[in-house]
Amino acid sequence: MKRTLVAWVEDQPGALNRIVSLFRRRVFNIASLTVGSTEQPGVSRMTIVLDSGRTSSDRFAGHLRKLVNVLRVEDVTDRPAVLHDLAVVKVQAETETRGDVMQVAFASGARVVDVGLRTVTVETTGTKESVDALVARLQPFGIAEMVRTGRVAMLRGDTQGCWKE
Repeated sequence: MKRTLVAWVEDQPGALNRIVSLFRRRVFNIASLTVGSTEQPGVSRMTIVLDSGRTSSDRFAGHLRKLVNVLRVEDVTDRPAVLHDLAVVKVQAETETRGDVMQVAFASGARVVDVGLRTVTVETTGTKESVDALVARLQPFGIAEMVRTGRVAMLRGDTQGCWKE
C-alpha cells in the first residue's frame, strides 16, 4: 500500500539531505518524492509517497517531525485530496504518424509543447493512472524520451494544509 505524506520544511541548505538520510537509516522505501516552493517565503513543501502500511507511515511521520527543519507533517492518504503527477513525453512522430500522435495527446487532455522534425513532445498532468494510460497509448509510436515528476498533493475544498500549527 502507498501512503502520501506532505511535509512543510524550512528552505535551508541540508534540509533535504537530512530527510533523505532518515529514509535510508530507517529503511523506508520511497515511491516518490517531490519538493517545491510554497506561498510562504522560506518554506518548501515535500510530497512523499511511501510503500508502507499505516503503522509504518505513522512511525515515519513521527521521525520526520523530530527533524530540526521540519515544520509540519500530514498524512493525506485517507483525506480528500488532489493527487497529481506531471509527465513530459517526447514521441517519435514522422510526417505520417504526427497527426495520430497529436490526436492521442489531445484525446487524453495532454498539451503539445514542442514539434520537431521527427518528434512531438507532449505534457500531461493528472492522476498516476491517467498519466500511465497516456504513456501506454503513446508507447506504440515509440517514446524517444520521458520525464515524470512524483506525486504532488493538496487537500480539496476549503480545507487548508497550512504549514503553521
